[in-house]
Amino acid sequence: MNIKINHINKMEGHAGFMASVLKGDVKSAKLEVKEGIRLIEGILVGRHYKDVPVVAQRICGICPVVHNLTSIKAIENAMGVSVSNETKEVRRLLEWAQIIHSHALHLYFLSLADFLNIENDLKLIEKYPKETKEAIKIREFGMEIVKIFGGRVVHPLTNEVGGFKKVPTQEEIQALIKKGEETMSSVDAVANLFLGLKIPDFERDTEYVCLDKKGIYSLYDGDVISNKGLKIPVSKFEESFSELQRQQEVIKRVSSDGKTSYMVGAIARVNNNHMKLHHKAEEYIEKLGYKFPDYNPFHNVSYQMVEIIHAVIESLKILRSLGHMNLENAVTKEYEVKEGFGSAAVEAPRGTLYYHVDIDAKGYVKNVNIITPTAQVLSHLEDDIAAYLPGVIDLPEEERTRKLRGFIRAYDPCISCAVH
Repeated sequence: MNIKINHINKMEGHAGFMASVLKGDVKSAKLEVKEGIRLIEGILVGRHYKDVPVVAQRICGICPVVHNLTSIKAIENAMGVSVSNETKEVRRLLEWAQIIHSHALHLYFLSLADFLNIENDLKLIEKYPKETKEAIKIREFGMEIVKIFGGRVVHPLTNEVGGFKKVPTQEEIQALIKKGEETMSSVDAVANLFLGLKIPDFERDTEYVCLDKKGIYSLYDGDVISNKGLKIPVSKFEESFSELQRQQEVIKRVSSDGKTSYMVGAIARVNNNHMKLHHKAEEYIEKLGYKFPDYNPFHNVSYQMVEIIHAVIESLKILRSLGHMNLENAVTKEYEVKEGFGSAAVEAPRGTLYYHVDIDAKGYVKNVNIITPTAQVLSHLEDDIAAYLPGVIDLPEEERTRKLRGFIRAYDPCISCAVH
């Protein structure tokens, strides 16, 4: 039997799916990427380092902040540029804002209908009008933070190597605090809806990879760890993970040892670092009834809700602390342009994003390597589907297709990032 899905809607980018099954045995399961390669890494070679964050953030319109900041961190590491604590705090805030608005988009407007057996999202909105409005409010809070601190929501303007071109006023910060406090009630309303979902019972043992920093649920910095015992500095990432480009594929796949697939994203972060979440997020996990280690990939959606709870609380915490800081210290100061190479990793909504840059003495790019979350999980997604498929193979074609689409959407893939 050959299974083919020409288009998987409600996900970032264009992809289909095909599988071959012989007498109940899955011979192949493959996500068909239907976007051309974009060659962003090649475009950046030969350009001035200041162009890198501006161009790199164009890789994605949903998570431009993390591409911007990861490239900036890699350049700073290459040239030995130090930044202020105020700069780091604002960057952490922007990362939490990125998590809030991306997760709110995916878990409510892209994946939720899959668990309610609703095909048409207009029917979802009609059935849950109050929750829909609350989900929009959550997303607006994250977007407003990016707009105020980054200059605009999509492809921010103020972030740069060394700091920020400008910083917001205290009045703007206080307005964000008020909006954040109001957003908490919206978070509760949407979170309660996800408690009642009937989620498929499927699991497969896996390796979860993410950043880790002592004492905090880290997005912005830390070492690379996994639940299988890995612990390395970010600078050793390319020594521990292998990129492979197969014939006729535009995505470079990534494995942890040259052959084994692994998982990144909300489910990986929560599995590895749930003990560092705010107690309200931990209480929500208890209400969900999930136990660790949790190997059900459908739960990635629930864990995005967990991260929204933590992210809104953490954003408010940072905003209040910024109210007592001299934000002028975050404005870029002079620094020396030096030859060097450096790497950086930041947690994007969909998982760990890695950049490596090589800069010459005049500040021009000699080499750049970008490893995105979706490129890292592509093989894992296919391995999971191969294991999941026997359980749905005998369903009517329409129902089987709906379940397979829902499975893929639960991963929250970003094809535009993957074909960078």
